Amino acid sequence: MTYLEVVYRYRATATEKEMRAVDAIREIYEIQRIQFNQEVRTLKVMFDASRLNENVIASLLRRAGVDIEERLALA
Repeated sequence: MTYLEVVYRYRATATEKEMRAVDAIREIYEIQRIQFNQEVRTLKVMFDASRLNENVIASLLRRAGVDIEERLALA
């Protein structure tokens, strides 16, 4: 397994409904961790890159209702 982390900036604060949908994404086997940082409005996802890619992760988050603004580069 190859784990990657991707960080997205989101626009609006997630509602309770959206947070529950994101919580359901955590149940996907290939996703290891999801971390929100509400101060800077970022969302970090660690996932198994041998099974998923960044486009799939972004799509899952958008379907959950997260208003993704941009992908940030990790330094």
